[in-house]
Parts: sequence; C-alpha cells; structure tokens
Amino acid sequence: MKLKNVGTIDRVIRVILAVLIIYAFNQEMIEGTIGIALMFLSVVLILTSIFSYCPIYALFKMSTRKQDY
Repeated sequence: MKLKNVGTIDRVIRVILAVLIIYAFNQEMIEGTIGIALMFLSVVLILTSIFSYCPIYALFKMSTRKQDY
C-alpha cells in the first residue's frame, strides 16, 4: 500500500505558499486570529510536503503523484 499522494509540483507549491505565509506573518502583514490560523495552515502545508501525503486527497481518493509502472 502506497501512502504517498502528493506530487513534486504540488509539494513545491505548498512549500512556496507556506514560506509566503510565514514571511507575511513575520512582517506583520497578517496578524491576529487570521494570522495564527494561516501559520497553522503553513505548518500543515510543510508537513504534507515533507511526507508527500495529504489526508484530504486520501479522503477524496485523489493523487497528484505520477503513478509508478
């Protein structure tokens, strides 16, 4: 059983978004409750990129990873 369902391009996009969110939070462009929620989202994006697994993709039986043949 393969647990990876996040492709390379998807992983790169997730990391870029996470870095942008962290940058915006550190520059105080976003703050408060929304800032904290977005920081949590950035952690989730980074973790899903590291492990190449997205639970939401699994729930909908989706994958952006190329199939190995």
